[in-house]
Amino acid sequence: MAPIPSSDAQPDDTPESYVGLDEATAERRARSHGWTTVRSLPPGTIITLEFLTGRINFEVADSTVTRCWVG
Repeated sequence: MAPIPSSDAQPDDTPESYVGLDEATAERRARSHGWTTVRSLPPGTIITLEFLTGRINFEVADSTVTRCWVG
């Protein structure tokens, strides 16, 4: 079984810088900056509000990131 990550540190990154990028480019950039989970969602998707360290979320419309937040 794989070890459970114990780091509470988020990657040093600016979520706003992803807005306007196409989805594939944004995902590659996020992974290269150290995000362990990258989640793309269509506008209006209902999600739970639990915070997950190391996760970045993209709201994507027409293959373009329109909103980005962490957790």
